[in-house]
Amino acid sequence: MKIISYNVNGIRAAIHKGFLEWLSKENPDIICIQEIKATEDQIPRMEIEALGYHTYFYPAKRKGYSGVAIFSKIEPTRVEYGMGIEKYDAEGRFLRVDFENYSVVSVYHPSGTSGDERQDFKMQWLHDFSDYTQTLKTSLRLVLCGDFNICHRPIDIHDPVRNAHNSGFLPEEREWIDGFIRSGFTDSFRYIQGDVKDCYSWWSYRFNARAGNKGWRIDYIMVDDRLKSLIHSANILSNIVHSDHCPVVCELD
Repeated sequence: MKIISYNVNGIRAAIHKGFLEWLSKENPDIICIQEIKATEDQIPRMEIEALGYHTYFYPAKRKGYSGVAIFSKIEPTRVEYGMGIEKYDAEGRFLRVDFENYSVVSVYHPSGTSGDERQDFKMQWLHDFSDYTQTLKTSLRLVLCGDFNICHRPIDIHDPVRNAHNSGFLPEEREWIDGFIRSGFTDSFRYIQGDVKDCYSWWSYRFNARAGNKGWRIDYIMVDDRLKSLIHSANILSNIVHSDHCPVVCELD
């Protein structure tokens, strides 16, 4: 089973850049999308379904902002929209599909780059997200796909020294992701690829960052430790350019 996570930074813009043609060729069983920045009526659902997918969208209430989606070739037994926490659900950050033996989530963690208020919001989200997923784990085996907006380790960012005090690589954020992994999740990319360097999933549009590979690895597929033995492969598709992010992929046996 091939699962992809992809922050498309606007699904309509990505489609104009060939996203659907790429999706048809890549042919994942499930793709989790973040930052759709569109309402369901603005997305060519029939074209996506013609590729064999069941489609589920959870846009933000604010137009042109945030939002997540899941396209799955396997019809889920249940679809859960949001976390039941209004301040997060209004931003369209969490969508879950359940299958017989596992559940897949598309999640878009907040960014704190716009200032202290949003950084505080992000830290509260991280606390609440941990609590919520731990509650889910009592009855579900989770595969969490999304933009976490955090680089975990120095090898996950092109310049750990000069970014040490920037949102996305703050000590408290990295400490959170340490604890989150210890709570029962496996970073599928590191599980397969080990300590390989210079592998990123996001590059700023400024300073020719992508051409120079000055990136950040902030997109993850986190696999419930109870499913860890099923991880067959994991990679970052850095040559795919519909967005300032690129897709990350994990195959489960």
